[in-house]
Amino acid sequence: MNQQNTQENELLRQRIDNLDKQILVALQQDARVAYAELAKRFAVSPATIHVRVEKLKATGVICGTQVMLDPRALGYQVCCFIGINLKAAGDYPAVLAQLEALPEVTEAYYTTGHYSIFIKIRCRNIDDLHRLLVDQIQAIKQIQSTETLLSLSQPIGRQIQP
Repeated sequence: MNQQNTQENELLRQRIDNLDKQILVALQQDARVAYAELAKRFAVSPATIHVRVEKLKATGVICGTQVMLDPRALGYQVCCFIGINLKAAGDYPAVLAQLEALPEVTEAYYTTGHYSIFIKIRCRNIDDLHRLLVDQIQAIKQIQSTETLLSLSQPIGRQIQP
């Protein structure tokens, strides 16, 4: 994307009005809701909803839709976060590639502060977590050390509000 398109998209993002915000909130609650239903709810035409949603997609505000799964319902009882210290900053791309190959790694962040990388892991049980840590994560030669934090609960889980 060139600089002019980037600037145009930034201007469009800044022009999100109350109707756009209402549409975004409604779609976050149920991405499959019909445009006709949203039109009734917000007292506008379905065409208006369509145009607004397309604008939000074009500017990158809406970047996709997805089905949300309950990990516990699928048997993933353990959620944890692992802080990773690298031997050298230049090791980041190689370590990230190896972490990306592990399906248990659901999120990864390149961070400042105490850790170089902070990852979120989902495992079926503590034994699986132990095997993953010892046999796969700590076996990555560019990793100097790790610290594992077990999640006891997730009292807040939400997306950013428009």
